Amino acid sequence: MLTFKAVKTLILCTIFILTNNLFAAETCSRVAVINYQDVLVDTDSSQKGEGLRYHLEKDAIAKSYLDTYQEGSRIQWPNAILGTVGTGMVITSFLTASTNNNRKTFLIGGLTMIAINFLMARTLERTNEQNLLTAIDEYNKRNLPKIFFNASGEDENSDKSDYGVSVNKEWSF
Repeated sequence: MLTFKAVKTLILCTIFILTNNLFAAETCSRVAVINYQDVLVDTDSSQKGEGLRYHLEKDAIAKSYLDTYQEGSRIQWPNAILGTVGTGMVITSFLTASTNNNRKTFLIGGLTMIAINFLMARTLERTNEQNLLTAIDEYNKRNLPKIFFNASGEDENSDKSDYGVSVNKEWSF
């Protein structure tokens, strides 16, 4: 069983990591090139893609895709609830004084819920990102100046291949 000091340290470390990532996300933003000028795609407002609205409003189809993108990038309450319940189950597994099987059930169930939540949120985010790319493509078909936007954030001339990361763990009980 974890001591109170260990649980407190774990919670503080988790809070530090989460807030550190939040501040990093605030300071970094995606950039599009319009008329040889860098334009922030995600401005300080809470709406992602709002920096391109001025240009995309000129084309009705592009504007509709931008609106769909912004609607899809809002907080998804089912994801928030699923993540909160999973985190609660993991914390409960550390704090429970019941049998070892009950503790394992909470821990594995909570970690599974967090993993499913992460995969669902990531899939929805990538699918929604396609709406922004489609909005830019639709605008570029019929309007000038052209918008050049690399969603991956890497230099298009780089020689890097598109590799992914996977995690594999075998469980035995």
